[in-house]
Amino acid sequence: MTIKIRVGDRAPTFRLQDQEGREVDLAERIGKKAVVLYFYPKDFTTGCTMEAHEFREMHEEFLRHGADVIGVSGDDVASHKRFAEEHQLPFTLLSDAGDKVRDMYGAWSAVRTPDRITYLIDREGIIRMVFSSQMQPRKHISEALRTLEEISGTSARTVTSAQSS
Repeated sequence: MTIKIRVGDRAPTFRLQDQEGREVDLAERIGKKAVVLYFYPKDFTTGCTMEAHEFREMHEEFLRHGADVIGVSGDDVASHKRFAEEHQLPFTLLSDAGDKVRDMYGAWSAVRTPDRITYLIDREGIIRMVFSSQMQPRKHISEALRTLEEISGTSARTVTSAQSS
């Protein structure tokens, strides 16, 4: 059964392997940093690559605001490793084979295909933003940064690459 996670909910925690085959436990990250958890359909597809490039370009900005970026898809560890290396991605990609974590978060489209959806999880483990848009992969980055700034009380910054099309 798929549960749709909403703003104000406690983020479900999980353990998955990253692109290096290491286990990542979300519970260990909560309390230390905010987490931008983004679900995407598939490595190497046009929209997903565009989205990953935008997260890469704004990665330092997320770090400056005290947030980790974590991408999740059903691709295997080897695919994530190739995707991260080929596109020089400085953040974590997690392999959700079997879509168990996608199910936990309800990150599915209305027709039960993998949705492009981003969650901002604060340091206390509470969902502070949910942004879903299959057709606007770049907007996920600007929305996450805007919300991160709101909850951290930092001033606005210029986001040229995240707002360009």
